[in-house]
Amino acid sequence: MREALINRSVIALCTGLVCFFRVFALGFAQEQSVASGVDFNRDIRPIFAEKCFSCHGPDQAGRQASLRLDTLKGLFATPVEEGPVIIPGNSQRSRLFLRISSKDDKLRMPPSYLGQEPLTEVQIKQIQTWINQGARWQQHWSLLPVRRPNIPNVRKPGWIRSPLDAFVLNRLDEEGLEPSPEAELETLIRRVTLDLTGLPPSPQEVGEFVKDGSPDAYEKMVDRLLLSSRYGEHMAARWLETARYADTNGYQSDGLRQMWRWRDWVIDAFNRNLSFDQFTLEQLAGDLLPGATRDQ
Repeated sequence: MREALINRSVIALCTGLVCFFRVFALGFAQEQSVASGVDFNRDIRPIFAEKCFSCHGPDQAGRQASLRLDTLKGLFATPVEEGPVIIPGNSQRSRLFLRISSKDDKLRMPPSYLGQEPLTEVQIKQIQTWINQGARWQQHWSLLPVRRPNIPNVRKPGWIRSPLDAFVLNRLDEEGLEPSPEAELETLIRRVTLDLTGLPPSPQEVGEFVKDGSPDAYEKMVDRLLLSSRYGEHMAARWLETARYADTNGYQSDGLRQMWRWRDWVIDAFNRNLSFDQFTLEQLAGDLLPGATRDQ
């Protein structure tokens, strides 16, 4: 978990949040670019999830026409009355494409009579391209092995200090933008300290960093912040918020709950740089582990 935070900080320092989110997505994406074709997980699955799964997804009770678009079998092996849902390589004979691109409100999907907006022209084109390219299906990205992407070629290779910079600069090249100038040292330490601990640096910490003229001054600063207990507290806050952490049952039906021990465990897990698989395993079923400790 810690390595991802270091990378995030470096990107934010170099180019700001817009470039960071772009690089974050690229780091976990499959090794395919837009130029090489439409990618199912990156381009198609989000459209299905937003527009189709409510009626043709995993919820059996709400599923319409016995059609599932969230599974391989549903997309390719389940025929409908008018014909196959998808014929790889032939969008014009694939009922999925014909229905989403239909100009007839009675046929068009998502259905207008339910108040659903049609897919955009870009979304329809993406699905058409995906089908014509062979309709390659993928498991959810979280179930696929992580693959290191190819480093893109850029106009100014001398600007690159780490492989991540190449992805940032490649995106800037595509948009016709120039990199922002490097920030002052006082700004750098403020950004990375806020990013890793949620707190601003002290005047003493700023002074020491500015005076440190060693080549690895930035790396030493990041290592110091990662060793701070504040790092785990800052990271845990986001996790606890998502899990709706509280020491009470809530408004009106309030009652005491002893949840602080779990909160402290989460903080400690981040500070120990516990691997993510172990982090989730111990929270879901730590008591079922062989020889489980009291913390687990």
